[in-house]
Amino acid sequence: MDVTTLLLVLFIGSIATYFSGEKWASKIALLFSLGAFGVTLYLLNLYQNGTNINHFTQWIDVPKVIFAYKADGLSLAMVLLTTALTPLIVFSSFGNQFTKSKNFYALVLFMAFAMTGTFLAADGLLYYIYWELALLPIYFIALIWGNGDADERKKAVLKFFIYTLAGSLFMLIAFAYLYTLSGSFLLDDLYKLNLSDTEQTWIFLAFFAAYAIKIPIIPFHTWQAKVYQKAPTVGTMLLSGIMLKMGLYSVIRWQLPIAPNAAKTYMPILIGLSIAGVIYGSIVALRQKDIKKLLAYSSLAHVGLIAAGCYTLTLDGLNGAVYQMIAHGFVIVGLFFCAEIIYRRYETREISDMSGIRSQTPKFTSMFMILVLASVALPGTYNFVGEFTVLYSLSQVNIWFAVIGGTTIILGAYYMLRMFQKVMLGATNEKIFADVTTNEAITLVVIIGFLLFFGLYPKPFTDLVSPAIETTLQQINSIS
Repeated sequence: MDVTTLLLVLFIGSIATYFSGEKWASKIALLFSLGAFGVTLYLLNLYQNGTNINHFTQWIDVPKVIFAYKADGLSLAMVLLTTALTPLIVFSSFGNQFTKSKNFYALVLFMAFAMTGTFLAADGLLYYIYWELALLPIYFIALIWGNGDADERKKAVLKFFIYTLAGSLFMLIAFAYLYTLSGSFLLDDLYKLNLSDTEQTWIFLAFFAAYAIKIPIIPFHTWQAKVYQKAPTVGTMLLSGIMLKMGLYSVIRWQLPIAPNAAKTYMPILIGLSIAGVIYGSIVALRQKDIKKLLAYSSLAHVGLIAAGCYTLTLDGLNGAVYQMIAHGFVIVGLFFCAEIIYRRYETREISDMSGIRSQTPKFTSMFMILVLASVALPGTYNFVGEFTVLYSLSQVNIWFAVIGGTTIILGAYYMLRMFQKVMLGATNEKIFADVTTNEAITLVVIIGFLLFFGLYPKPFTDLVSPAIETTLQQINSIS
């Protein structure tokens, strides 16, 4: 068995879901997503036991394109994030009713398939194809099943599509140029290229256009909040929990090793832009009245810090960025699900309409509080492990980067606890808030359990990711 088995499970699952009919679509999607997670765990076991799970097959002769899939600790960590969150996201949606549900759930699984392919592809053109394929399902999910005014939703989704597509075209041009030099799109062949500083600068900027939009990094973030708000919660979870990690992962896998000198040259600017996102996202979050928009800007602040960690070009920075990618994926999915639970009962996302929930539902209040504390990196949660490691790496580059970047903890604690206070505390709400269902409780407990377990025992992910990051740094430092 190799990694193509996982891709087949997700692809076949998408087709099976589409043909399963409206009644069974959600259950078939859950079954195949759980199957994909099981296959991922099995592949991880094979990888750790030294079995070769990579796959290389010739696809196109001219240009030379290979079905190249390569798994290491970094890519497997991202695949684990994808296949662990996908069944949780599907399961969390069981409390919602979707028109043409077979189309909806088929698109969810197809998106998981495309994102998994992006994390595993080791051929530049193949990687680009998966990168673009992941955009199509979320476009239709947000456009067709989104909420709010239809015209506003169409504008927001179209802007997102055009932005990301335009950025990706710069990346495609970069791959085309690299192919003229190496005669191959294979990642290992691109690593061997001896690019001049000028070539590295242009390649680096071309990749940056694609990744900065996807992550997003200021000033390429303008699509994010509206799309997060207008998309259905499942779509928002997929975007914030997994899809934006494609950009962060690609910085480490493709951008930095291919053009390391450019990264070293522009490091202060890149870290500065990333930290600017931390401050901007936090300040704007304070002003939000819609809970989904508040969480969207919170996500912008946190991924800004992750991007800063990536661009430190240090072992701690890259390791911490990966840890925080995983932790952020789980906590943001949990927080958006909490917002959805409230919406199911009150049919509003206005924070001012939600006060006094605590007196009616202590169980939900407790779980929501844990996720809020995890979001602000409380020690004992996995978010603390990633955030502390990133801040430490920033201090190695420049102490002021760490000081300013650390404002994410202070500002994050302020706007998240302020939001919790307004939503959950105060006088009992006149509307009845039914306590969480079994389905909702299971989803939240699994997310919280993950964050607490790996917050206390992060070693499995540390052991998985660190060797791959060390190899990447060797590649970065081998070019001067």
